[in-house]
Amino acid sequence: MDAPKQGADALFILLGAIMVLAMHAGFAFLELGTVRKKNQVNALVKILVDFSLSTVVYFMVGYGVAYGTHFMVSAEELAARNGYELVKFFFLLTFAAAIPAIVSGGIAERARFYPQLLATAVIVGFVYPFFEGIAWNQHFGFQAWLKASTGEEFHDFAGSVVVHAMGGWIALPAVLLLGARHNRYRRNGGMSVHPPSNIPFLALGAWILMVGWFGFNVMSAQTLDKISGLVAVNSLMAMVGGTLAALVMGRNDPGFVHNGPLAGLVAVCAGSDLMHPMGALVTGAVAGGLFVLMFTLTQNRWKIDDVLGVWPLHGLCGAWGGLAAGIFGQQALGGLGGVSFSAQLAGTALGVAWALIGGWVVYGGLRWICGGLKLDAEQEFMGADLSLHKIGATPDRESDW
Repeated sequence: MDAPKQGADALFILLGAIMVLAMHAGFAFLELGTVRKKNQVNALVKILVDFSLSTVVYFMVGYGVAYGTHFMVSAEELAARNGYELVKFFFLLTFAAAIPAIVSGGIAERARFYPQLLATAVIVGFVYPFFEGIAWNQHFGFQAWLKASTGEEFHDFAGSVVVHAMGGWIALPAVLLLGARHNRYRRNGGMSVHPPSNIPFLALGAWILMVGWFGFNVMSAQTLDKISGLVAVNSLMAMVGGTLAALVMGRNDPGFVHNGPLAGLVAVCAGSDLMHPMGALVTGAVAGGLFVLMFTLTQNRWKIDDVLGVWPLHGLCGAWGGLAAGIFGQQALGGLGGVSFSAQLAGTALGVAWALIGGWVVYGGLRWICGGLKLDAEQEFMGADLSLHKIGATPDRESDW
């Protein structure tokens, strides 16, 4: 490989890593705008600290679990090929760190701080990279078995299942084990309504995520010669499809409108390099409607207190994206082909099953080891900001001198 191409590839994936890093600001502001005012500081601190811990754990352990390599070599060796392997790590780290950021939204407002950090370390160090290696690095012969059985491997170009479904289905056991916020569901069957505290910040978070998502999807090519405008336009079409479906299904609710495009983008990740743009539009629209429907059911009927709706948004829409790649990626529906619905079903099912097992083991184990995962009623009433960080988002009053 000549030096200019090496440098161009390193720059390409570095720009992708920076765009996805910016998405973590989107996670932070989306959570900040959704939670009550007394928990806004906690949302910001959690996302930053989770990302920082994820970086160390993925560098030391997780990347090796997924790809069978490590960085405990000389700096001279690491700098080879313009440091491409290092910036590739940076890019894939931003994917790994998205898992605790996703979980954070589900357990917002009532989770203890340090047990969640321990969960982050285990998830990013082992649970996530274990399946990442299966899906993206041929571990355990699963992909070869699918190829022999169905004619095609499981295809997940940018992580509908590997990242988003994994995060959403890990979050579900965490939410269930943690329990609902205090007095969210009353004994008489009523429910306390907690509207978003700041719609502009919620919208800001959604917009940051939308923009960064084009790095998430397009830069998953990982080298400049494999870049595809099809991925970019399919991401765009899924985004707007999700928005319009959420607008209709959510009756113009601003929370649904700003989560609809995220649902569409979650779903299109897997097949964004295969689908026709019209297939991507349908995939996104189905995801937007699915999110609104399932968020309403989980909160109102099933009484699952998933604050940001991360299970329907990432878990269900991510699983739908894995299946949609096997439908709209077919040549008969305008796609490029080279994908099997049976393989997509098997890969998606394995990802969901592993995430559920990992979520129950990690959070169930930590609940036992740490003596509980949840803030006590008094701390929750005060809010995580004052209880954990000793400061609120804005002072109640300012000094006159």
